[in-house]
Amino acid sequence: MNPFFRFTPTKEHMSKPLLYSYIPYMEQEFIKRGVSMKLYLDPGHGGNDPGAQGNGLKEKNFTLDIALRIRSILQNNYENIDVMMSRTSDVSKSLSQRTNEANDWEADFYMSIHINAFNGTARGYEDYIHSSLSDQSATADYRDIIHAEVIRLNQLIERGKKKADFHVLRESMMPAFLSENGFIDNPDDAALIKLASWRQDVARGHAVGIEKAFGLKEKPSVPGTLYKVIAGSFKEKQNADERTALLQSKGIESFVATETISGETWYRSQAGAFSDRANAEERLQQIEKLGIDAFIDVV
Repeated sequence: MNPFFRFTPTKEHMSKPLLYSYIPYMEQEFIKRGVSMKLYLDPGHGGNDPGAQGNGLKEKNFTLDIALRIRSILQNNYENIDVMMSRTSDVSKSLSQRTNEANDWEADFYMSIHINAFNGTARGYEDYIHSSLSDQSATADYRDIIHAEVIRLNQLIERGKKKADFHVLRESMMPAFLSENGFIDNPDDAALIKLASWRQDVARGHAVGIEKAFGLKEKPSVPGTLYKVIAGSFKEKQNADERTALLQSKGIESFVATETISGETWYRSQAGAFSDRANAEERLQQIEKLGIDAFIDVV
C-alpha cells in the first residue's frame, strides 16, 4: 500500500470488505517520504460501449478527451503524481477490469469521468461517492474539494453531491469518485460539451481539485525552459497558414514554425513561446475559448 495513506477500516464499511477509509498523512510526511500520489483515472465506456448518446454525440469520446486533458494538466504542472488510465484510446474494458487494475496498482484515488443522459430536458453537473459512506468520511472530504473546483469552472447547473452503489465506487479498494459532466442529450449542455475550451475548463477543475485534496506541489520552472503554445500541426503548409491567419484575425500573435519529426516535415501554428508556464496557460485558454484545440510544447 502506498505509504501516503494509513489504512483504517471503519464501522460503516464492515459489511463491504472492499471498501476502506484512508486518512492522509500530514503533507510534510508526504513530501519527506518522496512518495508519489497514485491516481487511477477512468474515462467511462469505450470501444463497443458508446455510453450515453444525444445530439449526434457519444459519451465515450468526450470522457476520454476530458480524462486525457486531466492527465496532461497533472503531469505537466505538478510534482509527485503518477496517473494510470483505464484506457487512452477507444477500446472496450469491463468494469471489473478497471477496478481490478486500480486495486492491483494500489491506487490512492479512483476518479471516473462520465457524461449523463436522461430525457433531453435534464441539465447540469453531479458527482457521486459510494452509498455506504458518511458525509464525514475521507472520501466525502475529497469529493467536497473536487466538487467545488469543478463547479467553479464548468458553467453547468449544480445538481448536487450524491451517493450510489455504482460498481467502480463499490469495488475499488481506495477512495473513489465519479463525476457526471452535463447531459449529452440536452441541447444546451451538448453545445458546451462540443467546445474544446469547455472540456479544458472541466479538466482543469478536476485537476485543481486533486491538487488541493492531496496537497500536490507545482513543478518549479527550470531556467531556460520555454513553453510554446501550438495551435495545430499540419502536413500541408496551407493549413498552417490558414490557422495562423485565423488567430491573427482574433488578435493573437502567431506564426508558422517548421518542425521535423521522425523524418517528416510538419507545419505548426505557434502562438507564443513563454519562459513562465502561467503565461503559456493563459494563452492556451485564450485560444481554446475560440474553439481551437491547442497544447503546450515544453522545450
